[in-house]
Amino acid sequence: MIEFLFDYTTLRLIWWILLGVLLIAFAVTDGFDMGVGVLLPFVAKTDIERRVAINTVGPVWEGNQVWFILGGGAIFAAWPALYAMSFSGFYLAMFLVLFALILRPVGFKYRSKRDSQRWRNNWDWALFIGGAVPALIFGVAIGNVLQGVPFHFTDDLRPIYEGNLFGLLNPLAIFCGLVSVAMLIMHGAAWLAFKADGVVGERAAAIGPKAALLAAVLFALGGVFIFLGWFGGYEVTSPIVWDGPSNPLRKTVAENAGAWLRNFQNMPLLWLVPLLGVLLPLVAAAGFRARKAGLTFFASQLSIVCIIATVGLAMFPIILPSSTNPGHSLAVFDASSSRATLRNMLFATAIFLPLILLYTAWVYRVLWGKVSEKDIHDADHAY
Repeated sequence: MIEFLFDYTTLRLIWWILLGVLLIAFAVTDGFDMGVGVLLPFVAKTDIERRVAINTVGPVWEGNQVWFILGGGAIFAAWPALYAMSFSGFYLAMFLVLFALILRPVGFKYRSKRDSQRWRNNWDWALFIGGAVPALIFGVAIGNVLQGVPFHFTDDLRPIYEGNLFGLLNPLAIFCGLVSVAMLIMHGAAWLAFKADGVVGERAAAIGPKAALLAAVLFALGGVFIFLGWFGGYEVTSPIVWDGPSNPLRKTVAENAGAWLRNFQNMPLLWLVPLLGVLLPLVAAAGFRARKAGLTFFASQLSIVCIIATVGLAMFPIILPSSTNPGHSLAVFDASSSRATLRNMLFATAIFLPLILLYTAWVYRVLWGKVSEKDIHDADHAY
């Protein structure tokens, strides 16, 4: 059993799953932070109302971003070829994301430093940008991955990226960005309905159903686009050697309009995941209207899990397809670190990931309860 657990094939599959878990955890946790930032100008009209909205995420946003760091670290250590290509090819897009993610904590910390309405309004719009830009860019990135990224490798495995920032902003990628924004606005509204007392929570509950319905419709429409072949698709056409060397030049890949549906056709049970990706936002919408905040937030979380998991399941075993030379696409079986590296990292993950989960659960338990205007007046440390 031990030998099976740590064979190269199993380790690669485990780290593919862990990568998905880390990215989903980031979207589920930091996603409602972004959603609150986007909603801030619309759910809160006065300064005290905006402080209520901000303080629902104020104690937890730093911890939520840990998942982003862990995801980046996992890509760097477990999938070095993916890290080299994606972080260099999407460099300017990643710069915009990092700028927005840096702008957000600065907004949190500096917003209330001066008792000036203009000062605070400017930082509120900074928080809006800090939520909207990452939500959009992450979706745009997924849209480009589904279509294929213009890169190839030289004979000595040096990555060459042939695209640019404006090429990333194509219609289908922007469509995926809109799916991401709608999804995270739904999630932010669910969080505010769950955590914000008074008018802020009520306004969020009024906006939430519209965002949830839009997320469901856009996600379903994306499925139609894939069925029609608008997103293309890639599949491995040569025999797969799951425990072979990490060399993306040793396989053949074909571009096929129906490829992203192949795994679902071969394993019909997987259709449950995208189906839930459409139905759960509708459950969240119903929860908003029924004023069931706990159910709504839970349905919103599961919606994100299913929407992101659908992409990973559709592409498996490909991680990053190449549109210019499909045979150079990165796959689970040829883009990982060595077996020893994956094994040693798994030991470390088995120790530290449960500690992170326990600490995160403890923090949320301690900070349980709604945030009201009275809490803001009574707490000197509030944002």
